[in-house]
Amino acid sequence: MVKRTLPTNPRTRRIVKILRKASRAHNAEIWRALSEALCIPTRRRITTNLSKIDKLTNEGDCVAVAGKVLGFGNLSKKVDVAALSFSQTAKAKITQSGGRALSLDVLVKLNPRGRNIKILR
Repeated sequence: MVKRTLPTNPRTRRIVKILRKASRAHNAEIWRALSEALCIPTRRRITTNLSKIDKLTNEGDCVAVAGKVLGFGNLSKKVDVAALSFSQTAKAKITQSGGRALSLDVLVKLNPRGRNIKILR
């Protein structure tokens, strides 16, 4: 059987380490689930469009994406989105709608217990 390895990107490895540490420290399974989702191969990494985020969220929600957020579609609600990375248009549309585009490590600092966060896959 092939041994699973961590990502080779140093930034992604650092975020995985932060998420796992927060999961143990605060007994929050959400961070463990996000770290596992970040350990999949880059070819299968999650990409989510703003149109999907707009459909699946309500006003004021906080969303975590274990991958990249792309700018296709419009965001009509004020939503905080945390992801591994964002396209430039996605960041602009999120801030234009009144929300925030955050990194996953910043989200851990803001909400260490992981309460009221939705994971989109």
